[in-house]
Amino acid sequence: MNKAELIEAIASDSKLTKADAKRALDAFIDNTTKALKKGDRVALVGFGSFGVAKRAARKGRNPQTGSEIKIPAKKVVKFKPGNDLSKVVK
Repeated sequence: MNKAELIEAIASDSKLTKADAKRALDAFIDNTTKALKKGDRVALVGFGSFGVAKRAARKGRNPQTGSEIKIPAKKVVKFKPGNDLSKVVK
C-alpha cells in the first residue's frame, strides 16, 4: 500500500474527504518526525512504537575491492510492533 492508497482508505473508513485525510496523514508523519528528531518515543497502544536507537561505529568491507572500511556511528529509527498488531499479522 502506498501513500495515495492509504489516504484513500483513511478517507473511506473515516468518511473524510481525501484532502482532509491527506492533511491528517501528513500531520501524523510531520509530528512523528519531529518527535523522533528530538529523541522522543512515539507509542501507539496496540499498534506499536517508534523510537531512535544509536548504532555504534563498526568496520565493514567494500564488496567490490574487499578492502576494510570504517562505518561511522549513527542514529536509526526503530519500530517495535505492539501486541495487537503482532497477533493480527500471525
